[in-house]
Amino acid sequence: MGLFQKLVSFLGVGKKDVNVLVVGLNNSGKSTVVNNFKADDDKVTDIVPTVGFSVERFQRFTAFDMSGHGRYRDLWEYYYKDCQGIIFVIDSSDRLRLVVVKEELDLLLQHPDICQKKIPILFFANKMDCREALSSVKIAAALGLDKIMDKPWHISASNALTGEGLQEGVEWLTQQIRELLSVKV
Repeated sequence: MGLFQKLVSFLGVGKKDVNVLVVGLNNSGKSTVVNNFKADDDKVTDIVPTVGFSVERFQRFTAFDMSGHGRYRDLWEYYYKDCQGIIFVIDSSDRLRLVVVKEELDLLLQHPDICQKKIPILFFANKMDCREALSSVKIAAALGLDKIMDKPWHISASNALTGEGLQEGVEWLTQQIRELLSVKV
């Protein structure tokens, strides 16, 4: 059983299907993160860059792995309306593109389908195994995450290749979605 399936079963998200967007710039590790959520039998060993988007269905969870390449980022907004959570993956070793990450995050937060929702956002500060990686605290400061007051958010240091930090983050996101859904019921 994969990580998402275990957490959904444990926390009892309920009978409602949940859509989670997985976004971030290209080469941040989004597909590798999603691959870690799969059951061991379903995991792939060769991760290739996502073109457009891919959909992975888990027990009561659907993860939309959105391409982070510049020409595909406009696709993200078509999935905002029906999502209950966002996983934003950041390459913590790519200091040069941190400004672009901030711009994309600001666009996401200002979108009408996001700014009016109390949607939880999980940030994975990925690739923490790289020598030049910034800490999750420095990434949070660079992105101005402390200014996000109207949405629950959490940043988790991660290494998608080994799975380190992913469980903590997904547990937080699952709990936030559970609370969000219980309020709506």
